[in-house]
Amino acid sequence: MAAGPALPRPARPNKSNLAAYPAWQTWLREHRPPTLITWGTGDPFFTESGARAYLNDVPEAELHLFRTGHFALEDHLPEIATLTARFLDRLRA
Repeated sequence: MAAGPALPRPARPNKSNLAAYPAWQTWLREHRPPTLITWGTGDPFFTESGARAYLNDVPEAELHLFRTGHFALEDHLPEIATLTARFLDRLRA
């Protein structure tokens, strides 16, 4: 598989993440990668509006919201695993 476009440099500590958002948003808008988003609606750190904001930059993204908190994967492993497998299968098709 060929390497994709270079990603913006990842932020280190959480406080520097905000400064990196514009570069990541630009990259997402320009490259529109296939994107699967699974998110807990009760996450006190990364709110539902944060999940929906990805759709501004990658409108084709697949968004799935779960009634859970920050650890959606721990609470909804079977559902998220199935969504992930189907998403990857579609990429391979």
